[in-house]
Amino acid sequence: MVRSSPILMCPPRHFEVSYRINPWMEPGHVVVDRDRAQAQWHALRELLAQWAEVVELEPAPGFPDMVFTANAGLVLGRRVVVSCFYHEERKGESPYFLRFFESRGFEIEPLPESIFFEGAGDALFDRGKPRLWAGSGWRTDRRGHAWLSRILGCEVLGLELVDPRFYHLDTCFCPLNDGSLLYYPAAFSEDSQRLIAAHVPAEQRVAVEAQDALSFSCNAVNIDRVVVLHAASAALRKTLEQRGFSIRVTPLDEFLKAGGSAKCLTLKLHEELAVPAGKSAP
Repeated sequence: MVRSSPILMCPPRHFEVSYRINPWMEPGHVVVDRDRAQAQWHALRELLAQWAEVVELEPAPGFPDMVFTANAGLVLGRRVVVSCFYHEERKGESPYFLRFFESRGFEIEPLPESIFFEGAGDALFDRGKPRLWAGSGWRTDRRGHAWLSRILGCEVLGLELVDPRFYHLDTCFCPLNDGSLLYYPAAFSEDSQRLIAAHVPAEQRVAVEAQDALSFSCNAVNIDRVVVLHAASAALRKTLEQRGFSIRVTPLDEFLKAGGSAKCLTLKLHEELAVPAGKSAP
């Protein structure tokens, strides 16, 4: 297996559920077991470290969701679009993420004024074709999709999220490294379901059932032929294994209390546009 690009993670030292910005968060009713969260995070970190360098970002007090580094920004090559968060509770995370990217020598692509965008939580590169899937409806402003297309130089396909439980694209949509797609259709508007069907052949679409979706099975980290996730039903595991993927399950239920799982806890620090089958990279 080829060594993957570095992955950004942030230790959950300040992780808790202290406010409500999605239906999963129930402050006062759900209490995070901090020790268990630490153990689950470290287990994920050690698992991913088998295939990728894990880069750690120092967490800042007062920002419990900073652990979800997928929302730090969107990376393409050495460029990054740093997130502009929709909810006031997370806006203070952006300066920390910005300083991190600047310290690593990334070229910062500033967002247009008043455009909300939540990074790789709502923008996922296709693994088979040179395009970006971008979500909107809850956290990211669809007005930013055309802007992303211009600065990244690729097609951007906008998808409307309609179920508040799946408030970010990466909670219900996971492009896989063979060009196929793991997703939960009911999280999307009918128009968006048709758009997905028009661009991803039926034989490449893996549509999960509600049980898997609510276990955040689509919030997975895919590295080469390995899929790392919190949970997978026997049927989903069999389907992915038949497609040649190796499934690694690691419990992350403490983070589900805040509406996050494996993908939310990670950000790949080097992304490239896919080269279509049969073509050579320039």
